[in-house]
Amino acid sequence: MGTLLVRGGRVIDPSQGIDRIDDVLVRDGVVAAIGRAAGPTDESLDAAGMIVAPGLVDMHVHLREPGREEDETIETGTRAALAGGFTSVACIPNTEPPLDTQAAVGFIHQKAARADACNVFVVGCVSRDRAGKELADIGALFEAGAVAFSDDGAPVYDAELMRRALEYCRMFDVPILAHEEVLELTRGGVMHEGAVSLALGLGGWPAAAEEIMIGRDIALAAFTGGRLHVMHVTTAGGVAQVREAKARGIRVTAEACPHHFTLTDAALRSFAANCKMSPPLRPAADVEAIVAGLADGKH
Repeated sequence: MGTLLVRGGRVIDPSQGIDRIDDVLVRDGVVAAIGRAAGPTDESLDAAGMIVAPGLVDMHVHLREPGREEDETIETGTRAALAGGFTSVACIPNTEPPLDTQAAVGFIHQKAARADACNVFVVGCVSRDRAGKELADIGALFEAGAVAFSDDGAPVYDAELMRRALEYCRMFDVPILAHEEVLELTRGGVMHEGAVSLALGLGGWPAAAEEIMIGRDIALAAFTGGRLHVMHVTTAGGVAQVREAKARGIRVTAEACPHHFTLTDAALRSFAANCKMSPPLRPAADVEAIVAGLADGKH
């Protein structure tokens, strides 16, 4: 493959505490040195004004295949990821049909291998058909290659089912990725419930709907010793709950989406459909709390 010198980029590698303008030498596809390279190279790339970093990982990707290929396929999704600097993605199982069988997990792996773009890790279903009635065959899904479990798009509503799922996943030391929502509180809601929704006359989605479920699942994680990952946190209260749980040693992590730490519910004043999402955009105080949680790493 030869040698490639990436010159003058902003080199960022949190694992090594690096953030500086420098050169990176790549030999046969592997980073060989950071700094001025001695000797000739086969190729050079001017990276001035660009960021040079290890491949990014997105652990919450909807590849839509099987069932919604008109929106996206595994090939188009993984090529888009790679073009954006993401070398690994974890695909969520709310496909049609859901990823709740060994055959479904194998299908994703096969399609990803054929696409030959970024790495694809499969998230299997917590419950059969994502219906929240009975556990999926978590052991078989794990053996097939599932790295985590989720019913994303739907909360695991039955507390007993969630408890058993956390206990089952603990045996394999894999997390449950939880969509946190009290459905009775969000029914009819199209945006955050607050001053803006009141002014616009639109149905509200209160912060409590997220925070109640986060609290329940943190309690279950503490009780079972299982690993909980809270998906798309949007509220200051949710950030505080996760921070406090981490301080207590509970095995909890969380994520936040870019739109939830860059936009506020005020964007809905334009009635732009692109700003309507689930969970919804929140007020500035929530955005600030998410940014603070990301910065300190304790959220």
